[in-house]
Amino acid sequence: MSNADLETIVVGRIGKPHGIKGEVSVEPRTDEPDRRFADGAVLRSENKRPGAPGPAHLTVAGTRWHSGRLLVRFAEVADRNAAEEARGTILSIDVDPDERPEDPEEFYDHQLVGLAVETTDGRPVGVLREIVHGTAQDLLVITADGPDVLVPFVSELVPEVDIAGGRIVVVDQPGLLSDLDTQTD
Repeated sequence: MSNADLETIVVGRIGKPHGIKGEVSVEPRTDEPDRRFADGAVLRSENKRPGAPGPAHLTVAGTRWHSGRLLVRFAEVADRNAAEEARGTILSIDVDPDERPEDPEEFYDHQLVGLAVETTDGRPVGVLREIVHGTAQDLLVITADGPDVLVPFVSELVPEVDIAGGRIVVVDQPGLLSDLDTQTD
């Protein structure tokens, strides 16, 4: 399989340095952090800070959990200065588009983007444009007629994801979707 056939998925973002030996906190954006940040894993890195240097790839040299945070040592990040420079770096990997997470209730973004979104009673809402990964919860960004609709990606509001059927079902609640029909431009 060539690289052109692979899907890129974001698995984390580098946060604050921890200590003086280059260890950093990582905000996981995967439900499989132990798998994605295993020793020896090579992750693509993209530093979003303007002018920030950095390697195109980072190699996991070690991980540990500390006070509920994932701390990672990368072979290419030798000290606190390098760790500070790496802050904000987006970490991603390439996966086969047919690969699925182990848990059937988990999904990769590329599996969901482009799916039709409808309410539990079958009313079309729009198309999933992207998933915003927040610290508290993920948000579905749905393109509809008018402004984008944001729906928290929680089971109470998104009871069904049917990849094979090409749809996502959302619960219509006052203030979430109901007002779409009454909005004017």
